[in-house]
Amino acid sequence: MTGYGRASAALAGGTLTVQVSSVNRRTFDLSVKIPGDWESLEAEVGLRVRGVAARGKIHVEVEFTPAKGRDEISWNDAAVAAALDRLATLADTRRIAFEPTPELLWQIANSQRVAAEMPSADRVRPELLGVLDRALREFAAMRAKEGEALYIDFIERIGTCRRHMEAVLERAPGVAPAYRAQLLKRLREAGLELDVDDERVLREIALFADRCDVTEEITRFRSHIDQLSALLKSDDEMGRKADFILQEMGREANTIGSKANDLAISKNVIELKNELERVREQMANVE
Repeated sequence: MTGYGRASAALAGGTLTVQVSSVNRRTFDLSVKIPGDWESLEAEVGLRVRGVAARGKIHVEVEFTPAKGRDEISWNDAAVAAALDRLATLADTRRIAFEPTPELLWQIANSQRVAAEMPSADRVRPELLGVLDRALREFAAMRAKEGEALYIDFIERIGTCRRHMEAVLERAPGVAPAYRAQLLKRLREAGLELDVDDERVLREIALFADRCDVTEEITRFRSHIDQLSALLKSDDEMGRKADFILQEMGREANTIGSKANDLAISKNVIELKNELERVREQMANVE
């Protein structure tokens, strides 16, 4: 599921900021951007993230921004002056007029700039993990809100699947008698006046009835949909379990569609499969 959380705190003459964001993905994919001096804390950051998320492409960014004004005192004035003196001496040796420009001074100053001192990983660890936890709480709350919306959508779509399957269940018993009436009509139209109790007619009808019997498939489908409903209401991890149940439901729907040999049932199966595909797409976002 998608989510975003951000938190910050003052730290050692600067500001520590942690941002956590995620987009949908079936697997867990974590990337952490953290200052090089704090790389030893990356594994612990990953453990905290795994404690609140099991799926998604998740990015954590840890940033330390020195307080305003720190940059102004970070110039190494002696090094800048020494560099200018060396350039002046070189120019004099080569008999080249040397008149420093503001641009040249800026370039030399930047090259001799002293980086703002970063607090050590041991020093920053408690504050960093505290800020991370706050960002993760905001991140988890946003994902939970999306989860509530998905739950409502799942319940509605499962209800639609039930209605389509109930329509199939209602229609299925009439398929064999309809075939029997159609078969006898065709025989009469062909000039073959066979008795309805003729062994050949009865055998053909029995074979058709056996081929188009979808009772077992309907029973299994209804069992799977009950399992899915129970899973949605539970506190268990549901992503992979739901994937498996949906796969089995799709298999039963395909079998019903291929066996039923009835237009009305085929239409219901098509709509049913469309709903299952929508549920499967959404379920890829759920943990």
